[in-house]
Amino acid sequence: MHPLKDGFLPGPRLTLTGSQGALGDLSFATKDLFDVAGTPTGASNPDWGRTHPIPTEHAWMVQKLLDAGAALAGKTITCEISFGILGFNQFFGTPPNPAAPGCLPGGSSSGSASVVAAGLADFALGTDTGGSVRVPASLCGLYGIRPTHGRLPFVGVCKQAPSFDTAGWFARDAATFVRVSEVIFGEAPPDPNASGLLMAEDAFAVADPEVVEALMPVVEKLAALLGSAQLTTLGESGEIALWNDQRNIIQRSEAWAGIRDWIDRENPTFAFNVARNLAFGSAITPGQVEVARIARNRVVARARMLLEGGAILCIPTTPFTAPPLGLSLTETDALSGRIGVLTSFAGMAGLPQMNLPLCQAGGKPVGLSIIGWRGADMKLVAIAKALSLE
Repeated sequence: MHPLKDGFLPGPRLTLTGSQGALGDLSFATKDLFDVAGTPTGASNPDWGRTHPIPTEHAWMVQKLLDAGAALAGKTITCEISFGILGFNQFFGTPPNPAAPGCLPGGSSSGSASVVAAGLADFALGTDTGGSVRVPASLCGLYGIRPTHGRLPFVGVCKQAPSFDTAGWFARDAATFVRVSEVIFGEAPPDPNASGLLMAEDAFAVADPEVVEALMPVVEKLAALLGSAQLTTLGESGEIALWNDQRNIIQRSEAWAGIRDWIDRENPTFAFNVARNLAFGSAITPGQVEVARIARNRVVARARMLLEGGAILCIPTTPFTAPPLGLSLTETDALSGRIGVLTSFAGMAGLPQMNLPLCQAGGKPVGLSIIGWRGADMKLVAIAKALSLE
């Protein structure tokens, strides 16, 4: 987990100039899972880039941003092959957390969050399968979104678990985040309406007391904007922890299915934590996946009941602030499990979720998430904009 000076990939910086357009005054970085034509996509693994063809086209989202005028400032480190939620990489190093020095930045889009938090790029691209935009956004104090699953093309991006994979982005301020979102989604933010706010008690119960205390003033501002907050739960007693377990089964099974032929062919090198997760995936049975899919259907049904009418749900993005560097694998496993309890709801249901970086606990940032029904991405952006203008 040795720390780095910044979150960019080591070696010469890859830069590109964008066309003239709406984002012509902005720079962006991109996670080392997104294709940039003419350069290897390495997935921050020692063997991935040399055993895969060099891309001849940019990833859809990279091309979209270049066409809009944004300049590419470099590619960023990810947790190895996007397997990780706290941000460390045993081969390439751990990007710093400028908002909480000496602490983990969150992952797997750790490098992208790090360079934005440090002011080295105006915004950055990441991917979110199990929380990899939402978590670093919370721990580094950034706006960050996991879009509705399937809304944006995931073309030219290394896949992990296709039924969960999304591409998202980070920014330090709401104004920049809105501009980028308008370009990527192709629409302006609507007026946030008083459709109601739901506060998930079982999600807040997962968080540390100091985190809950820090989030409550933002919940109150949301309630004033959207209508009084009503208490609810994501699931029945203890159900959200079960959903995290079932999400892990589906995600790891899909990851193994997508990577096993490459492993069989190349016998690549992995850090222990990544190899272990792949080994778990290889042992999952079809019966286990079927049970997990039944649980997923339950999550979708619950999400539909809560949110299809237009309400907005709020939960802590992470249950704690950025953990210190130097933790053991046993310690990081425990923390990752707690995070997954909060990230699984939107992931299992394919919902958009956005981190609002408006809180601190113990001098470190921690985020409040807003979640809407499928397709409500720009409504979440509009809420963030409205709160920033208060």
